[in-house]
Amino acid sequence: MRATNRLKAVYVSLYLTVASVLAALAAWHLANAGGEVARVHYGWLGATLANAPIVVTLAWWMLARRQPRTSAGLTPIMALAVSGLGLAAVGYQLNQPGALEALIYSVVGLGGFLIYIKWYSVFSGRDSAALETGQTLPEFDLENADGSAISSSDFAGKTTLLMFYRGNWCPLCMAQIKEIAARYRELSERGVEIVLISPQPHTHTAKLAGRFDVPFRFLVDPGGKAGEALGIAAPGGLPLGMEIFGYDQDTVMPTVIIVNAEGEILFADQTDNYRMRPEPDTFLRILDEQSAS
Repeated sequence: MRATNRLKAVYVSLYLTVASVLAALAAWHLANAGGEVARVHYGWLGATLANAPIVVTLAWWMLARRQPRTSAGLTPIMALAVSGLGLAAVGYQLNQPGALEALIYSVVGLGGFLIYIKWYSVFSGRDSAALETGQTLPEFDLENADGSAISSSDFAGKTTLLMFYRGNWCPLCMAQIKEIAARYRELSERGVEIVLISPQPHTHTAKLAGRFDVPFRFLVDPGGKAGEALGIAAPGGLPLGMEIFGYDQDTVMPTVIIVNAEGEILFADQTDNYRMRPEPDTFLRILDEQSAS
């Protein structure tokens, strides 16, 4: 798994770099193509559409951090990328200047996006036997943001929602945490304690905790041992280059678990796509069903 995750980590960083460069070059060529004839340069328009939308979208996710989930196929971006390739093909058929180069840009853009959707975003063999509904949550050790030790057995006696997130660097994780914080009152009324867990360094977890004025428990999974015990570890899953911000290469697959006061698993979302995550309404429904039973 580590080898596959590291390959994905290299791929996503390389893909976004290449797509950014190609989008910028295509846009520049498109802006400077008007002198030839008073018509659209289909090739460079297509190359821009095949590369720019995913770059802009991911940049928006990183900066705004308001997107907790997406569709599996990112259909609007896919439609633009396919249209881009079609336009580039038209430009090539019309023998417009630079049309072959634009067509290559478009093929690279669409191909890279398809790999991102079909391979990078997906977790294979995701289902963990340790998280089957009705089972008792395995015991594991964690640490507070200050480094003090804590055991999962400390959650006994209360209904607990545990969210394992990849780290502060993950924009969808941050948006999901914000979403849960916005619904905290509804969860609290149902007697739920919310525990956020990441294998990221303690300093990053402490920084994240300082952003929220809600009584969440922000915990650290040193070395990803809890993730390994639960079968949700993602060794080597950190995108290439994020190490310079102090993150470790090993991370975790986004997972939400709800356990009752006896430690029995009521719900475990083991999404096979890091961009597809459960909504708070799902948590509330599970809790209400448990309360009514």
